[in-house]
Amino acid sequence: MLGRTLRLRSQQLFGLIIAFSVMPAFAETANFGTFNLAPGFSSGQGVVQGYTGGSFPLSTLSTNVRCLGFSDPAPDHIMVLEQPFPRLKLKVNSRGEDTTLLIRGPENNLIGCGDDTGKDQDASVTASNLKPGDYRIWVGALEPGSKYDYTLSVEE
Repeated sequence: MLGRTLRLRSQQLFGLIIAFSVMPAFAETANFGTFNLAPGFSSGQGVVQGYTGGSFPLSTLSTNVRCLGFSDPAPDHIMVLEQPFPRLKLKVNSRGEDTTLLIRGPENNLIGCGDDTGKDQDASVTASNLKPGDYRIWVGALEPGSKYDYTLSVEE
């Protein structure tokens, strides 16, 4: 009886390990770091760099909105807003590659997804009424595994 109980518990533990390994990661650290912004920030404070990559579908991070692209499960950047912002625009510049963008807010709510901006294949998201807190940002590529260098800029 004891052997059967241990076998069942080890199977249950193995099932939990598998379940946690396929859940999306909401890591506290970002692939390319954290940056802080307060209203009136200088243009250089809102510019960070990174590169796309990974085969994690960003659609798994959104439930009601169709978000495109693939990235790493961990966010690429964490933007810490020190005060409320009435409006921010986040833009990706990958020199013409096809990028996507996903932003989740302090309460893990979806702030926005972006794909092509006008005639440009780079992504952007404009968000309003942002509360202070941590915003997780994923910059993806339309095709899984595509590696593109990019600059992400934030404007008021």
